[in-house]
Amino acid sequence: MYRYDEFDHQLVTERVEQFRKQVDRRLAGKLTEDQFKPLRLMNGLYLQLHAYMLRVNVPYGVLSARQLRKLADIARRYDRGYGHFTTRQNIQYNWVSLADTPDILADLATVEMNAMQSSGNCVRNITADPFAGRARDEIEDPRVWCELIRQYSILNPEFAYLPRKFKIAVTGAPNDRAAVGVHDIGLRMHHDADGRPGFEVLVGGGQGRTPVIGKTIRDWIEPEEILAYIEAILRVYNLHGRRDNLYKARIKILVNALGIDKFREMVDAEWEAIRGQGLTVPEAEQARIAQYFRPPAWASLRDIDAELELQATADPAFGAWLNSNVSAHKAPGYAIVSLSLKAPGREPGDLSADKMDAVATLADLYSLGELRVTHRQNLVLPDVRQADLKELFRELVSLELATPNIGLLTDMIACPGLDYCALANARSIPVAQDISRHFTAVDKLQEIGALSINISGCMNACGHHHVGNIGILGVDKKGKEFFQITLGGASDQNATLGDRLGPGLPQAEVPGAIEAIVDTYLAQRESEQETFLATYRRVGIDPFKTAVYGEEPVRRVA
Repeated sequence: MYRYDEFDHQLVTERVEQFRKQVDRRLAGKLTEDQFKPLRLMNGLYLQLHAYMLRVNVPYGVLSARQLRKLADIARRYDRGYGHFTTRQNIQYNWVSLADTPDILADLATVEMNAMQSSGNCVRNITADPFAGRARDEIEDPRVWCELIRQYSILNPEFAYLPRKFKIAVTGAPNDRAAVGVHDIGLRMHHDADGRPGFEVLVGGGQGRTPVIGKTIRDWIEPEEILAYIEAILRVYNLHGRRDNLYKARIKILVNALGIDKFREMVDAEWEAIRGQGLTVPEAEQARIAQYFRPPAWASLRDIDAELELQATADPAFGAWLNSNVSAHKAPGYAIVSLSLKAPGREPGDLSADKMDAVATLADLYSLGELRVTHRQNLVLPDVRQADLKELFRELVSLELATPNIGLLTDMIACPGLDYCALANARSIPVAQDISRHFTAVDKLQEIGALSINISGCMNACGHHHVGNIGILGVDKKGKEFFQITLGGASDQNATLGDRLGPGLPQAEVPGAIEAIVDTYLAQRESEQETFLATYRRVGIDPFKTAVYGEEPVRRVA
């Protein structure tokens, strides 16, 4: 994984001391909150409903065991003993004090972490496939390009105050595990007609009040040109993006207003003007960064699929976990293991400090000291020997991190919602907890198969509800919380937005509605292999609407 060089260390250290002085001025009353706000946001500090929240970058989702231990230490010393992993592969602390934040940032710097640009109208944390460098379907490791983009964008003065926040995601595989279609810029690696690897560039994706699937602005571009092309996009957006209306400031609004052809014409003109001005990435620099991501010293092993199958037959609980939480690794004899942070009744994405320490130990023992954070709010051990899977499973069971539900119904995304967020209209976490308690039977989850539920507490869509196979949106109507359901969304390589099912439901009725939707799917599917999404796309929304509302939908407040 990437290691800070002397320039990184100097930059982060100086940034911490700058922020310390800014905080001192705010505490002394020399800065108003309005004056302080842009300063704190550029250092990842939000003022939430009850306290300050600090969002810490985990670049492209990669963590070392040492870094996770430091995150645990921060949770104990400065928060309430836990952290929340987010859909941007970051971690948030929801109860920090303003006076402590410079010390937290200084502690993070000791393990090569920071919170710079994790908020504000700038290029945010670059996200990627959590299986990067390990997946069997991968063309190339996208982390090399993520790191180059990170270095290019961090504190870039030209893009420090964009019209609105800006998010970039990168995948190096045809199976999109990074949700590139719902980002301001999405990069999807594939081969051209001559077999050369390069990127398809998508632009203008996003969720929120105006959800849009990104449009292809360029079918293929050489990787060494990607920084220049990203700069061209950002320049056009910075010049023409709206600054008069917060809700119309994202790049998706500009792309839709101009049309993708006109926007492409403007970007290409800008690109031609800046090509050759220092943004083409030399082969030597590509090679230098790639060295940080070279494969670890994997042992020479063989796959033991037959032995694992016997173990699974003898222990059905282990078999269910293998089926849902273990993925194929590119190196023989190894596996990628996903740790579910979605145990029944728990807050999705939360992890206590004690469990962070325990997971760090497991990473050292079983995964060469490395972890990943996923955009679905789980963790990954990317380098586990297949021979160690049974022993690791026992350890995870004791930590309540072996819930066999990755990619299944209870592997829900949920934003913090009204329990923490000042922008939220409704609570998200209790809805997720209600649903997870409603669907506890492992056999039923396995029977349902692949199905994503995403929950947001407001239209800002931090819970990605628009692209859940089942999306749930909290709304406020006359002081009461209701929840609208959408069906048919997806964030993979065939990304789509969900369709609204009908009027909002009170919280108590949501689990029953989900059960009715699931039962309808099971009755309608043509085979056990047909997924929920495939069935929905084949039969349409009407059978599901009837199952939830009856022949005539009940008219509710929402």
